[in-house]
Amino acid sequence: MKHIHVSAAIFINGGKVLSTQRGYGEWKDWWEFPGGKIEPGESPEEALKREIREEMGADIEVGESLVTIDYDYPRFHITMYCFRCDVIQGKLTILEHEDSKWLSRSELDSVQWLPADKDVITLLKSMLLD
Repeated sequence: MKHIHVSAAIFINGGKVLSTQRGYGEWKDWWEFPGGKIEPGESPEEALKREIREEMGADIEVGESLVTIDYDYPRFHITMYCFRCDVIQGKLTILEHEDSKWLSRSELDSVQWLPADKDVITLLKSMLLD
């Protein structure tokens, strides 16, 4: 089974978490945290900085590692490294996703998350206040 390594940015602002909606592929219209595949020779943090610059047009600071998720999708295994991130230059703009939402703790279950992202939601619920 193919093994994919990805990095995900967890942006928290005013008690809300940024979610993005996929606009392509098998999982089109499902929600996820922004980020993407780690290229050969990149660290998870470097990949995240590159992906957010490409997908959202902003430069970020990658902070603490929150969790690493391993998940078996039907066609591949994913290892997802999740980091708390902050924008240091520019503005988060949807360039490749279909939509985005800032969700409060009580709103986290209001969207259809990708299966691997659901474990991150459980963690975030324990971190956020309503």
